[in-house]
Amino acid sequence: MRQTARVTVTTVIAGLSLLVWVWLLLGQGFFWRTDVRLPRPASEPERWPAVAVVVPARDEAEVLGTSLPSLLAQEYPGRAEVFLVDDGSTDGTGDLARELAARHGGLPLTVSSPGEPPAGWTGKLWAVRHGIALARERTGAEYLLLTDADIAHRPDSLRALAASATGADLDMVSLMARLRVETGWERLIVPAFVYFFAQLYPFRWINRHRSRTAAAAGGCVLIRAAAVDAAGVPDSIRQSVIDDVALARAVKRSGGRIWLGLAERVDSVRPYPHLAELWRMVARSAYAQLRHNPAVLAGTVLGLALIYLVPPAAAIGGAAAGAWALCAAGAAAWAVMTLTYLPMLRYYAQPLWLALTLPCTAALYLLMTVDSAVQHYRGRGAAWKGRTYSRPDPT
Repeated sequence: MRQTARVTVTTVIAGLSLLVWVWLLLGQGFFWRTDVRLPRPASEPERWPAVAVVVPARDEAEVLGTSLPSLLAQEYPGRAEVFLVDDGSTDGTGDLARELAARHGGLPLTVSSPGEPPAGWTGKLWAVRHGIALARERTGAEYLLLTDADIAHRPDSLRALAASATGADLDMVSLMARLRVETGWERLIVPAFVYFFAQLYPFRWINRHRSRTAAAAGGCVLIRAAAVDAAGVPDSIRQSVIDDVALARAVKRSGGRIWLGLAERVDSVRPYPHLAELWRMVARSAYAQLRHNPAVLAGTVLGLALIYLVPPAAAIGGAAAGAWALCAAGAAAWAVMTLTYLPMLRYYAQPLWLALTLPCTAALYLLMTVDSAVQHYRGRGAAWKGRTYSRPDPT
């Protein structure tokens, strides 16, 4: 009797997981589709707006030799300048940037440093603030391209971004850069990172003007200067560790029209060859995403287990025990999960059989999230490049 009761309970749980997956498939903004790409306007603008490119950089000498020349080589019909903000680098990032500009030519480059961030500011946002102020003072730019130092742009990237923003009258256009996927760990974790992000923030919902959902990809954000003023950024989000989502929310709250999609012309060149680097990338902000709330953490752990771990456990365990209803519910949920992951693997040109490993990847993300909380309570949360950011002060 007890065995029968246990099977009944686990079958109900597996059935619940299946229902959740059906809802995710149909009711979560079709997050699993990868066809949200930069809108192509019917015609290019008659007058190209002036654009200032702001690049916050801290100890980026390893990747700058690939990324910065791609910015300097932009084929943009209007006025454009690049402002690299050296945020206290110790590896010669600023000197390397000047050397690259002298060697490659192209768009004008200014290298500047804001000094150490004051209390209440993250280093990146303090650098962005300095770069925006300097760029607007020197250029009067109508748009600002905020791009990370590890992001490489195709020669027509800025042109396509500006044409789309002006053609669709968008205040902010952001592209989720295609991350590097070369090592085994990158293949296992990186496509899932974008998949999970889209599940949390469905792109179609973000791109609806009246929707409350807002997010951006901080590696590539083209924003109208007037929208910066209206949203009061970056000052209004100065403590945000997840600054791209905070930026998008601030712009949308102020009435701005935002858009986010997957990139075709923008790539991250930062390598994450080992699990340790990928672990730090996720864990440094995972608990901040949960607003440093233990109850939300507990709910997230249970939710991840129900959605990603129950289906394979039910399918395999049910088959082993001859509990075929349990096996069928688990297998059906696992099948839906697998199908929703296939488009992202195609986008990253990865073997489709990797979709079967998504439960294993989700288990890793669960552990990374728990570790993020542990590090936070040990006083080492949100640590990145020698700085550690505590929980933001209430405002």
